[in-house]
Amino acid sequence: MTATGAKILVIDDEAQIRKLLRVTLTAHGFETAEAATGQDGLLQAAMFRPDLIVLDLGLPDLTGMEVLDGIREWSNVPIIILTAQDQEPDKVAALDRGADDYVTKPFGMGEFMARMRVALRHIAKAPDEPVLKLGQLVIDLAKRSVELHGEKLKLTPTEYDLLKVLGVNAGRVMTHKQLLKQVWGGQQYESDSQYLRVYVGHLRKKIETDPARPQYILTEPGIGYRFAWQEN
Repeated sequence: MTATGAKILVIDDEAQIRKLLRVTLTAHGFETAEAATGQDGLLQAAMFRPDLIVLDLGLPDLTGMEVLDGIREWSNVPIIILTAQDQEPDKVAALDRGADDYVTKPFGMGEFMARMRVALRHIAKAPDEPVLKLGQLVIDLAKRSVELHGEKLKLTPTEYDLLKVLGVNAGRVMTHKQLLKQVWGGQQYESDSQYLRVYVGHLRKKIETDPARPQYILTEPGIGYRFAWQEN
């Protein structure tokens, strides 16, 4: 799927936000639909069959979480959450429950469009893609090997597993809970973010030019990490 022509559903009770997104998205070649309530959003998601959904957490009838849960019962469509800056627990809960990303209000359209393109690219990727090429970093999933600038990196099994999860989900925010569960498994690790801090530190020393100013593994304060890269 290419970004242009994709169908975007905006579920938000603020008329100004809906108008801003409708005008901008239409100008960029997207087809849009809107809903001002959670119930209408669920109906539009089923009827419009969007390629991506923009979902406000503060709706007048249902909560954004209820809408998210309702959509996730039958669809894996990318969902970008709109939320206020001081709602960090809601961001974490939404991401843990299946949202792909979040954008805080007020937001810049440039960043929003970039987040949206990432979400659309991610869903279009083949799930069994054997080699991930992320800038100068290449992850061979079949061989469990990693190269940076053409040179093979020496990673421990845990470091590789963490990098793989981040790489496969490149562009998405991965919460502490999601990473701990996918890399270490078992509920005993889900609340211990110290494991992540240690291993993210190890990875940054091996893949970042300047670990103190990472370009690949970015920290989302209080939430988790995002793998980002500059496309060639």
